[in-house]
Amino acid sequence: MASKKIIAICQSGGEFVTNKDDGSLFYTGGEAYALDLDQQTQLKDFKHELAETFQCSADAMAIKYFLPGNRKTLITISKDKDLKRMVNFFKDSDQVEVFVIAEEAAGRNVSNMPASRSSRTTVSETAIPSDVPLDLMQTDDAIVLDEPIETTPLAACSFSNEEKHRRAATQWENIITGVDQRFNTFAEFREALHKYSIAHGFTYKYKKNDSHRVTAKCKTEGCPWRIYASRLATTQLICIKKMNPEHTCGGATVKAGYRATRGWIGSIIKEKLKVSPNYKPKDIASDIKRDYGIQLNYTQAWRAKEIAREQLQGSYKEAYSQLPYFCEKIMETNPGSLAAYSTKEDSSFRRFFVSFHASISGFHQCRPLLFLDSTLLYSKYQGTLLAATAADGNDDFFPVAFAVVDEETEDNWHWFLSQLKSALSTSEQITFVSDFQKGIRESLLDIFGKECYHGYCVRCLAEKLNKDLKGQFSHDARRLLIQDFHAAASARKLDEFERCVENIKAISVEAYNWVVNSEPDHWANAFFGGARYNHMASNFGREFYDWVSEVDELPITQMVDVLRGKIMELIYRRRLESSQWVTRLTPSMEEKLQQEIPKAALQLLLSHGSTFEVRGESLEAVDIDHWDCSCKGWQLSGLPCCHAISVLEYIGRNIYDYCSRFFTVDSYRATYTESINPMPNVEKPERSELQEATIVTPPPTKRPPGRPKLKLIESVDIIKRQLQCSKCKGLGHNKKTCNKVNGIEEVDNPVLVGLLTDEPEGST
Repeated sequence: MASKKIIAICQSGGEFVTNKDDGSLFYTGGEAYALDLDQQTQLKDFKHELAETFQCSADAMAIKYFLPGNRKTLITISKDKDLKRMVNFFKDSDQVEVFVIAEEAAGRNVSNMPASRSSRTTVSETAIPSDVPLDLMQTDDAIVLDEPIETTPLAACSFSNEEKHRRAATQWENIITGVDQRFNTFAEFREALHKYSIAHGFTYKYKKNDSHRVTAKCKTEGCPWRIYASRLATTQLICIKKMNPEHTCGGATVKAGYRATRGWIGSIIKEKLKVSPNYKPKDIASDIKRDYGIQLNYTQAWRAKEIAREQLQGSYKEAYSQLPYFCEKIMETNPGSLAAYSTKEDSSFRRFFVSFHASISGFHQCRPLLFLDSTLLYSKYQGTLLAATAADGNDDFFPVAFAVVDEETEDNWHWFLSQLKSALSTSEQITFVSDFQKGIRESLLDIFGKECYHGYCVRCLAEKLNKDLKGQFSHDARRLLIQDFHAAASARKLDEFERCVENIKAISVEAYNWVVNSEPDHWANAFFGGARYNHMASNFGREFYDWVSEVDELPITQMVDVLRGKIMELIYRRRLESSQWVTRLTPSMEEKLQQEIPKAALQLLLSHGSTFEVRGESLEAVDIDHWDCSCKGWQLSGLPCCHAISVLEYIGRNIYDYCSRFFTVDSYRATYTESINPMPNVEKPERSELQEATIVTPPPTKRPPGRPKLKLIESVDIIKRQLQCSKCKGLGHNKKTCNKVNGIEEVDNPVLVGLLTDEPEGST
């Protein structure tokens, strides 16, 4: 059956304009074309067709669209999955507005949104669903949550340099129209004059420039161009009173030192910086030179970028002062959430915790399993982010809570876990997987007591073992030791575990002692009492930490707000995707179950009530009533093992009735039932509200100057090969630098050398 087609109204060449009343966007100017789309359309084909239609390069275009019924949110299409998702969003409305934005527009547009070339084409307005995230990219916010696009040089379309300069400046040619034109402020007039001079290729100088009047003339001697503006009587408006638009100079070469001020360049690149946070100073200088004919050096471009970033992100210091207000707004807009902070005695920041109600509610539908981990932050005041993530029914990560702390300490972990327990409010036994160090174990025992299990991260243990053994064993020996260690951790039965550690002992007694003294009851399947569902490492939520790395240089409130927006979008997207599922189990678990079924052609020997004996490669006992198999596969995974499936098929029972309820589509949908509500613009609270709040100042430690020195942790998967001497078999040197003779350390006395080698002195 052919998939349903929708009409994409593809627009390019115009610009976004913000409605001041409600913040919604509409698009004016440009041209529009209609194209067909369906679920089989590939992004590369769509881009190729757009490139041919609008005569530009497919490699340097951004494609965006609005969420259904929401004119405030722009979503970027960067991969095939994004395109299919858009088609799915609009399958009921039959058409969608698509905006094609050439990247050169993002660098030169000075409106509230990244410029694009598009005409406004009206689509049928639908009611805004209550669960649609409304502020993924608010135009009046300092931070845009739209997915960053990959950047290429701005001049994507093949035009000559002269044509590019003309195209870049065309929008400003008529920014000043002449006498009687009015402006709100002198600053607005001066900015317009700046752009006008660039568009017409001349330099000017001020004759008068104060709070009452502005007079400017062309800098070229003898050129009659002149303009005069002053305040319009009885109003606050600024009006052009006189203007001679004629030039006799023919324009002049633009010098960066005169016209390209840092503030002005910052305003130009601000919109590009929104969609390309890693916009490099050398690229800024190159793009400004190409598009506007203005030459910048590296320092000027770097300073302009810092100004633009400050304009976008606000002050780091102000962000800390807004924390009390920020916490109140989180709990006010998202009832049932928990947001808390604490300071030191001098009122400087210490830690901040947040868990949204949607995350708390969703966790109660997930397995009682939490992964604790941390990541460093590289903002102005540094810090560390602590996080607790869960696993949903489809084995995807689910953010539950996170905290920003001044540093990773036992006390901060204890505080984080105390807040986490308050947020979850559950008496259910939870299994935690985390690093075995950092004082987490003691904090878990103190806060959750016997109500939890603590599994050590096997990856962290393996790295520690590898580090402790480094320099003592050859590359192959260490590789086999780590391999045996992982096998011991995964071993389901005691005899399997013992066999693995005996293999370790055969290589090194020291390594064997290390393993048996590392508390196997906290990491080995054969002893561990909690339910990890085969998740052995604490970095399960890697995608969440990738989010953090993208925004960790932002001020604290903005970083948290970006993460809130990403979690909000994640919940909405997964809720929408799961509405299309028709199986009883989630796709991931359904696939695992189907892989196990073919292995179930086993022999049943005896039965005692609900207990059966099943013979395969080994003899296993299956207890149907207690969902138990002696192979421990059923208990460890939550899905019937091949032995259990054999019994269930034999007695005619439904296999799905014996799968963990956490893996059902119903539980998955319940996980994503609640939504995270939008928050107002918290960056500019009323002064009275800030004065009433507790004062919070930045932590005393600042980010040191210079490039951060990164210490890379050696992965256990890629163990560097050590030098091994082919002569004495020792480590750390080769044959040329070996100081031993026939395995005996070399000595300086030639007589002793002769005795040790059984050769007479002086023999050859």
